[in-house]
Amino acid sequence: MSRAHAESVIKNIISEIGQECAVRGQVVSETLVAFMVKAVVLDPRNGFNVDRLLTKQDVQKLVELCLEKLMEKCSPSLDTIKMQVYFDMNYTSRREFLEEIHRAVESRLSPLSREITDSRVKTRGELDALYLKIITFVQLSTSMGSPKDDKAVQQATAALQSVFPLMELGAFMVLLKRDKEQQLKELAMLVTGIRLFNKASKKGGEETDIHELMPAILNEALPVTIKSMEHELSVSQTLAWKYTAVLEKPTDPDSRQRDVPVFLLKPALYNIRQHEGFLKMLLADACVCAKHVESLQTELSSQLKLLKETVQSKTAVPTARVFPLFKSLSKVWSGLKDEAELLNILNNIRHNLQPFIASQAKIFSEAYLDDLLEASEVKTDEQRMTESSDERIVPAEMKTQEWLLPETTDNFNELPLQYNGFCGYTLVKDDGLLLPGNPLIGVFKHKEKLYVFRSKEAALKFASSPGVFIAEVAEKAKRYPELIQLLKLHQQFSCVTPYEEMQPGERLLVKPITKCESGTQTDIHPVETNIVKSYEWNEWELRRKAIKLADLLTKVTHSVQTDLSHMRRENVTQTWLPKNAASQSKRDSESNVPKPQIYLAGLRGQRDGNMVKTNLTRSVDE
Repeated sequence: MSRAHAESVIKNIISEIGQECAVRGQVVSETLVAFMVKAVVLDPRNGFNVDRLLTKQDVQKLVELCLEKLMEKCSPSLDTIKMQVYFDMNYTSRREFLEEIHRAVESRLSPLSREITDSRVKTRGELDALYLKIITFVQLSTSMGSPKDDKAVQQATAALQSVFPLMELGAFMVLLKRDKEQQLKELAMLVTGIRLFNKASKKGGEETDIHELMPAILNEALPVTIKSMEHELSVSQTLAWKYTAVLEKPTDPDSRQRDVPVFLLKPALYNIRQHEGFLKMLLADACVCAKHVESLQTELSSQLKLLKETVQSKTAVPTARVFPLFKSLSKVWSGLKDEAELLNILNNIRHNLQPFIASQAKIFSEAYLDDLLEASEVKTDEQRMTESSDERIVPAEMKTQEWLLPETTDNFNELPLQYNGFCGYTLVKDDGLLLPGNPLIGVFKHKEKLYVFRSKEAALKFASSPGVFIAEVAEKAKRYPELIQLLKLHQQFSCVTPYEEMQPGERLLVKPITKCESGTQTDIHPVETNIVKSYEWNEWELRRKAIKLADLLTKVTHSVQTDLSHMRRENVTQTWLPKNAASQSKRDSESNVPKPQIYLAGLRGQRDGNMVKTNLTRSVDE
């Protein structure tokens, strides 16, 4: 079977499962269905033999098992997989988040920008309408007040008129489209800087609180987002510690614990551990935002101070000095606005993760867990690491193995640990129990991969036969597919291709093949000095030149000297010395241009005053 046919079969299976789920009232994404198909095939309990052909009955069985998994009610395992799929599809790096924010702003402003740059005004009314559009564009670019707010529109209009009066609109119209777009961006930056400066100067000599100048959404989102994430992280960690304590508790056949659905305790622990991991990532990004906001606040304060010192009590300031300061102030404001949008995105992701932990909370309430724990001690991750920190691996005693320790390894806290920092030995020996490893014991390096453990004993036993334990961890992940993402085991599992028909020798699990179109270009002459001017690569061109030369040898020349005949007669040439000649050119001259002197008055932010632009440029003749 060709690979194209196999991919078509996979798409048909995924489409069939998705349609059947929709008929049953459950809308699922193609990504979730594809992952579930992979999980069902990997699970050895489902009996899919990868070494034999798949019949139509096997495909039907695969579809039924996937539907059964996807239609489960109150399933922590399914909720964990859904949470992983949602997070992977909505979370990305900080740089890509900011790029997406900028693209969204440009997309929102592009229709209005196109109207302004493509307009062809002819009447006074059309000119006034175009100026109003520019004011609206400036307001939408700065996000300082709504275009429906009369006060904000009045402030934006006054600031724009001070740097771009209506009479200059004619010069704007004759510019090229690219120059118009650039000038619109510069006007938006200038207006933003002027409005921020006016807002900071409205109290006269009083010092303005920097928080009053920041975007309103940032003042509201920053403390609330971080506080909410920290609270949810604390709740998730407490639940994870309780689930761990219940699973560690010895099972007594005569105790109430025999009524506990143990097969749901581990999926519930995986669910809450995954939620904890995602929250840590979001909280780390939010803390980075907070640091950027703090630095931007400091820069905003220094820019305002510099601008006030430049203006001081002067009634007029040259535009060449004050305009760059307004633009710098606007860039700081844009940075704060980006941080506010990023915090809003992170907060939305955090909020949307909550439904994915509802099933485990419904099955195991907090009171029920406390009843199961009875008098058992609930240890935190920090307590477990403190207890095991005294146990240290001695590398000198392990000459056949490689161990990394904090005192001998640079950037020890940033090492990429396998299994997301959990102990692989405990996962195998304690039947799927997740316990964080302690790097201070020693990090075991095996085949360029790093492993941590909960104790020295676990580290030594894992290191004695690492291949066996690595294979056992993979088997656990096949039974609990949510562990593939939680423990970051993607490289250990190849893509699943459930073929309807298989050719002899083909397997159900095939590795993905990545293809891309590429091209390279080689310079003909990398070194210019080595170019051979007489070189000819075309053999047909060489043949043509050879025939031409051979044909010339048979020709009789007439009044033309050739290489064979130019020595047969004497040649005499008479020359004349050049006569003396002279020419007169224009004399050097120079011209002077007037030095522009333009001042702005009224920058001290009077409540009802308007800024005035004064042109004091003197003529050259004066």
